[in-house]
Amino acid sequence: MTSTTTTVPDDHATKRRALRAVTIAACLPYLGLKAAWVAGSHIGIPEGSGLRDADTSMVVANAVTILMDAAVVVLALLLTRPWGKRVPAWLLVLPMWGAVGLLAPIMYAFPAQLIVRALGGSASGSGSEADEPFLDEWVFGVVYTGFIVQGLALGTLFVLYARERWGHLWRGRVGDLAGRPPGRGQRAALAAAGVLAVLPGAVHLMWTCGVSAGLSPEMARMYSGTFAAGESGYVLYAAATIAGAVLLLSGRARSGHGGRLPLRVPLLLAGVGSAASAAWGGWQLLAMLTSLADEGRGPTATMAVAYAVQVIIGLLVLAAGTRFFVQRSARAAAL
Repeated sequence: MTSTTTTVPDDHATKRRALRAVTIAACLPYLGLKAAWVAGSHIGIPEGSGLRDADTSMVVANAVTILMDAAVVVLALLLTRPWGKRVPAWLLVLPMWGAVGLLAPIMYAFPAQLIVRALGGSASGSGSEADEPFLDEWVFGVVYTGFIVQGLALGTLFVLYARERWGHLWRGRVGDLAGRPPGRGQRAALAAAGVLAVLPGAVHLMWTCGVSAGLSPEMARMYSGTFAAGESGYVLYAAATIAGAVLLLSGRARSGHGGRLPLRVPLLLAGVGSAASAAWGGWQLLAMLTSLADEGRGPTATMAVAYAVQVIIGLLVLAAGTRFFVQRSARAAAL
């Protein structure tokens, strides 16, 4: 009698290779368009668009965004190649935090805006500039669809990687924090982030509801249903940050039903919510500050404060989270 041995394939290895290929492929349309624009091409830019008269600053901005999206390719390789497991944690987590912060809002806002349009909502405001062409419609579909695919594929790759390398650090439930609560500094940072998140959350909720107070003159003129859909995302990110912070802070005193919640839930809420708020708050603030010379385009005091607070919130949660995981890693190593 003979026997045969069946080799079971590594499903995760297959998944990683497929997800890596999808991630890299999703980057190509954006990288191709940006490279063409840097080279002087007007593909996707209609007649009359201000982008046809792009100056040196626009070329530099396009070059920077090329590097940013190329970093997604590097991250996809890092998360799937053997050498990626030897990379210091901070060298992976920081750019991944930034990638999550930039991609998550697009993954929410673009489908939300499509739904608003499908339901008959306005896609442009009443200002004269709203009627001027900016980019061909197909550009938004190609680019933002690519970003959504990048976010889904890269996010899945990171979950597989993180679960294998650091999964033990977020095991357990919220109630377990009662035995080893966050330190005083972490609690102070989380509390400050939760309280501060109320400000941008309230401001973005106001803009979501159609109140244009605090917007720059140009943005107030161009206010639309799709703009409101995008703004609603910032309300959700603020709410997620607050919820995550509250759960983590109250976990040290929870032993009932609330304490049974998996620890990864508040960590995910606070992490993604703060990253999305901070990354886009910083990006929008930077973009607006570079256009202060143009009348009506610079940020108002309300916008500047809201975006700056979003950045501060992200840094507070990032610092608290870093300390939290460093301490848990040290405790695990000592066992």
